[in-house]
Amino acid sequence: MSFFQLSLIAAVALLGPLLALPRKWHLPVVLGQLLAGIAIGRTGLGLVDSSDPTFTFVADVGFALVMFVAGTHVPVRDEAIRPALGAGALRAGIAAVLAAVVGIVTAFAFGTGHAPLYIVLLASSSAALVLPIVDSLRLRGPKVLTTTAQVAVADIACIVALPLAVDPPNAPRAAVGAAVVAACAAVLFFVLRWLERSGTRGRVHDLSEDRKFALELRIQLAVLFALSGLAVAGHVSIMLAGFSFGLVVAAVGEPRRLAHQLFAVSDGFLGPVFFVWLGASLDLRTLAISPKMFLLGICLGLGTLLVHGSLRLLGQPLPLAMLAASQLGVPVAAATIGSQLHLLEPGEAAAMILGALITIAASTAAGSRAARTFTQAASAPEGNPSGGGPTLAA
Repeated sequence: MSFFQLSLIAAVALLGPLLALPRKWHLPVVLGQLLAGIAIGRTGLGLVDSSDPTFTFVADVGFALVMFVAGTHVPVRDEAIRPALGAGALRAGIAAVLAAVVGIVTAFAFGTGHAPLYIVLLASSSAALVLPIVDSLRLRGPKVLTTTAQVAVADIACIVALPLAVDPPNAPRAAVGAAVVAACAAVLFFVLRWLERSGTRGRVHDLSEDRKFALELRIQLAVLFALSGLAVAGHVSIMLAGFSFGLVVAAVGEPRRLAHQLFAVSDGFLGPVFFVWLGASLDLRTLAISPKMFLLGICLGLGTLLVHGSLRLLGQPLPLAMLAASQLGVPVAAATIGSQLHLLEPGEAAAMILGALITIAASTAAGSRAARTFTQAASAPEGNPSGGGPTLAA
């Protein structure tokens, strides 16, 4: 990987903001970055090599940071969302049951034997997509809060379940690795909370701001990378490390200055590199020569919309149900892990990303529809369901 290639990656990643620029489209920035990667990678012009070790490692760093920032956006400190947790968890559970039925049928129909993986994919939601949409469109109201809780619960559960579903024979090893990462995150919560209550964090913050040391950013990145290394050693996705640490930071409270710094590092450079790498690593041409995998991608996407859309029968507005169906992190991690471990059939990783893109398109349309219904209460003194801070572009 050369500086010229890095410059190309940074330049083509600008397609993300360009496509997201028209506000009426409500397109996530990640969509343009994925398309840019597809254009210059294996599917398109072949200008970058996604198997390059340097490119892959920088992309992994970006993935960890993207999931960390997504975790910080879960409104765990918002008192208004706590009463909605029960209803949100119930909906996530019902969606999981429906996903089990659809996932088993899909795996049987296509003969892949990956029913556990499909169940996790179909049941998942993406906090990294939904929370920024809720924030940017200023969606408000009890039903929005319940949907936010549902997305957070589903995302956390599927992140934990994914390593177990991708490689069932090694599930016990992955379960131990996930438990170790979760335990370390819990310890970090108590340590950071003690530093906050003792005033140590505040003194470090004042010193850092006065001397321009960026100490909080340095420390957060060091901890994030240590957790990611632990996840890799434990054979679980760095997705779990990033998201769990983000939840810890959100629970303790993230200083606004640190949030802006993390936003700049993630959305300004490392996040785009990861999504361009992901797009570049996909060979969508396999879908053209493999109607089976193309049809699988469509079935996964429509199946996800069916699973989450069925919650309309329980009183959830259809636009919010479709918004909760959006996927990103879990399909990305599944495609990445499955490809690295050579567990997927040719074209299956691309099929999972195709399914995710279908849900992103549906959630974009649903967001526009929801904006016309659930922003009327924007003037009411309700809490921000996204927890404030800068909007995550993924």
